Amino acid sequence: MRDHLFHLRPEPGVTLQAQLRRKLVDAILEGRMRPGSPLPSCRQLSANLGIARNTVALAYQELVNEGFLISAERRGFFVADDVMNGHAATPASPTPVKTAAPGAGDGWERRLRLKPTRQRNIVKPGNWADYPYPFIYGQIDPAAFPIATWRECSRQALARDAVREWSRDHFNEDDKLLIEQIRTRLLPRRGVAAHESEILVTVGAQHALYLMASLLIDGRTRVGIENPGYADARNIFALRARELIGLETDEEGLVADDRLSPCDYVYVTPSHQFPTTVTMTLDRREALLARAERDDFVIIEDDYESEISHVGLPHPALKTLDRNGRVLFVASLSKTLAPGLRLGYLVGPKALIEEARAMRRLMLRHPPANNQRTIAIFLADGHHDALLRRLSQTFKERWQILHEALAQHLPDCRVPRSTGGTAVWVEGPAWLDADRLTVEAAAKGIVIEPGAVHFLDSDPPRQCFRLGFSSIATEKIEPGIKLLAEVMRAHRNGG
Repeated sequence: MRDHLFHLRPEPGVTLQAQLRRKLVDAILEGRMRPGSPLPSCRQLSANLGIARNTVALAYQELVNEGFLISAERRGFFVADDVMNGHAATPASPTPVKTAAPGAGDGWERRLRLKPTRQRNIVKPGNWADYPYPFIYGQIDPAAFPIATWRECSRQALARDAVREWSRDHFNEDDKLLIEQIRTRLLPRRGVAAHESEILVTVGAQHALYLMASLLIDGRTRVGIENPGYADARNIFALRARELIGLETDEEGLVADDRLSPCDYVYVTPSHQFPTTVTMTLDRREALLARAERDDFVIIEDDYESEISHVGLPHPALKTLDRNGRVLFVASLSKTLAPGLRLGYLVGPKALIEEARAMRRLMLRHPPANNQRTIAIFLADGHHDALLRRLSQTFKERWQILHEALAQHLPDCRVPRSTGGTAVWVEGPAWLDADRLTVEAAAKGIVIEPGAVHFLDSDPPRQCFRLGFSSIATEKIEPGIKLLAEVMRAHRNGG
């Protein structure tokens, strides 16, 4: 056994014992330590690695318990003789695998019926957290995540009875406690009443949109979407619809005019319009519902960031005003809890939910049951409500500071009126190229998001960009905007 197999480096959140165990398992399963071969003594390996002898002993004992090693009294530890049982034998002279040159289609181009890679998508730097001024949207502030309470909820979900419940195959069922919490906790906050048979848990809001597109939209369907609007929703509908119809928005939200008439479905984000964060007024909501009844279309309401309101009380959901069953309701916990948990839900008539549940079963059966139970406990114990109160205070402060900084340092930019959300939409001067500005700002440590991707147009406006504030420290906002203003001045001067 070679020393380099066990070279350990510090890894945040991973104990030395876990690192050592992982290295040993890798070496055994990759064939670098053959069955029957001896391991160094605990004393020898601990001295070589500079770690406690007990750490090595515990790692060895774990692997004995799991059948990777055997312990021979007075002789030491050895790789178990049967450790590779059940693994396919490696051929003595394996046949070389034919590989295509990078970029070669090898016939797949003609086989593919859909090519989502050709759609325009939102692109964000994977290392955004390394930038001093990350005005990135849709990510959480690690300092705001309730780690202790989440860990406690996870512990409860790992109790013996809970594990026995969620570890079985649920086929197409959802966690009953979670459905009850959505029905009695989350939906009432939005003024929505629903029976449990009208609720489906999804892997985020996008999953709900994809299910509806699969069930409701085909080559004869026209879908109206806000312009600018949510790029991922646009791309989902574009895969199936005959036509996407861009719908104008202004300071009051979606404009309810004659462009709605040919639509079969209309996708809207009335709580905080994506990406401008404008809230749809009550008059516009009533006008939209009246149009839906008159022109016989269905509204898909994405209740995006409804919980995050900085001015006054949140407006009730559009669905609460629906008297004729014209609104399908989609929401998620991504913006208040964590996007990585991927939990959303769809509310609609029982007949639709039954078909969506059957479609979901074909795709993934059901969202992970352990995550459903942990989130259900988090909701039931009131932790989500407490988190919302804390986030509301933090986000309101950042929202105010950001608006003040923009007014002071970027007075030539227009910022649409907003009452909530975790981002600000900025319309720069006509000379601004936000795509180029994004690159120049990144060179100075500032992450912003260019806005062209949100427009349906083939030649979209180039002067818009978005500034998220959910992940940037409050004290970094004003200095970041001041530096961005300097970058914009250099950008205009061609520097």
